[in-house]
Amino acid sequence: MAKEQKQVRELQEGNYVIIDDAACKIDAYSTAKPGKHGSAKARVEARGVFDEKKRSFSQPVDAKVWVPIVNRKQGQVVAKESDNVVQVMDLDTYETITIELPDDVSVDPDDEIEFLEWEGKRKVLE
Repeated sequence: MAKEQKQVRELQEGNYVIIDDAACKIDAYSTAKPGKHGSAKARVEARGVFDEKKRSFSQPVDAKVWVPIVNRKQGQVVAKESDNVVQVMDLDTYETITIELPDDVSVDPDDEIEFLEWEGKRKVLE
């Protein structure tokens, strides 16, 4: 599993974090320092990279969380199986994979695309 541990205080908006065993991109990060004997708390709101679900958590800033290592790859469209499913050749490994396209993306054979990959899940970037 491609992930590493970081403290909550090291997180930033736009970075990735694992919430409920799903890779999420951080939308909002805020901290609050409660009373005299309390520790600073951080609230993180994120959206799932592959399922678009909103998730959030609140923890002390010195707590440890898992951060996924999401790979950004280049690929070339080899064939179009249907309107929203294409075969893509990874330009690094020359492996051919099948990827489902988002509704608002249209590609033709021989087009180059960019996609994210983490733990066997893939998503085409617009």
